Amino acid sequence: MTNTLKSSYQKTSYKLSGNGPRNISVLKEAFQNIDENLESDIYGNGAIIEDFQTKIAKILGKEEAVFFPSGTMAQQIALRIWADRNDNRRMAYHPLSHLEIHEQDGLKELQQINPTLLGTAERLLTIEDIKALQEPVSSVLLELPQREIGGQLPSFEGLEEISQYCKAQGIALHLDGARLWEITPFYEKSAEEICALFDSVYVSFYKGIGAIAGAILAGDADFVQEAKIWKRRYGGDLISLYPYILSADYYFDKRIGKMASYYEAAKKLAERFNACDGVKTVPEVPVSNMFHVRFEKSVDVIGTKLAEIQDEIGVGISGYLQEKAEDVCGFEVSVGDSFIEIPINILEKLFKILEESFE
Repeated sequence: MTNTLKSSYQKTSYKLSGNGPRNISVLKEAFQNIDENLESDIYGNGAIIEDFQTKIAKILGKEEAVFFPSGTMAQQIALRIWADRNDNRRMAYHPLSHLEIHEQDGLKELQQINPTLLGTAERLLTIEDIKALQEPVSSVLLELPQREIGGQLPSFEGLEEISQYCKAQGIALHLDGARLWEITPFYEKSAEEICALFDSVYVSFYKGIGAIAGAILAGDADFVQEAKIWKRRYGGDLISLYPYILSADYYFDKRIGKMASYYEAAKKLAERFNACDGVKTVPEVPVSNMFHVRFEKSVDVIGTKLAEIQDEIGVGISGYLQEKAEDVCGFEVSVGDSFIEIPINILEKLFKILEESFE
């Protein structure tokens, strides 16, 4: 069933998620107006990388920033710096943090940093969870939004409370802001206002922004200078990173102004899913452009039905399903350019069939 669903999804003309195909056209579009004589960056130096780092540091409201080929590298380095500064190899994050479930224990194996899991997997961590820590930690990592539970977010007042508490306790607060750009409409705050609550910040350029790859790590000047040293140690100073930097810059400018429209579209899309019997979204009302869709039937039953609908309508609902519990399965939606481009009449037809299929 997995292969059938994936195959039917790939053949569709439209997609509910993303910003379009991740193929060579992503690079070609970003480079179409670039002067071929433009000098590349070399081992972390040069106008291409330095100008982009300065641009993003200013947007985030931080003194300096450094570009990394991956967020995995950037965040492990950030947490090592805080561990060294506080002389403490223990830190804390949510049980479903990317570092805990997607990085093969890189933080533990490469840096010998021991994470404490805050709260429980099915909910957001809270200030009470931080206050309940039994041992001192060098840092706390917050992921905004918390992807694995549907992209949920705490209130901004709750963030302020956590920030103030960590500052008073001498705990560094790090932001896993892989989807930072996408949460600014919900909070009605700028990226700078959100980042002001954190000592260090990581942001991604391939998720909502849709570039090839790449990340920025930002903080005060001393922090960033240490991060650059660790970047070299990790092998992150490739001789040139310009394909990543130029595409990040291009798609950032192209899509940063669309985040509010993605957010509004996500709320309307979730409402349509929730109108179908046996279907619900998590959260019920999205707080960013992403949410999870859950069905009260097995992977095999839903997979067969979704593949049939995708083949009939030509709209890619999902190419995969995850089992969430017995006879409960689901997938993730991240609204971007692809959803915005679906003609209204086709979208209406899709949801008419979905509603009839799950009556």
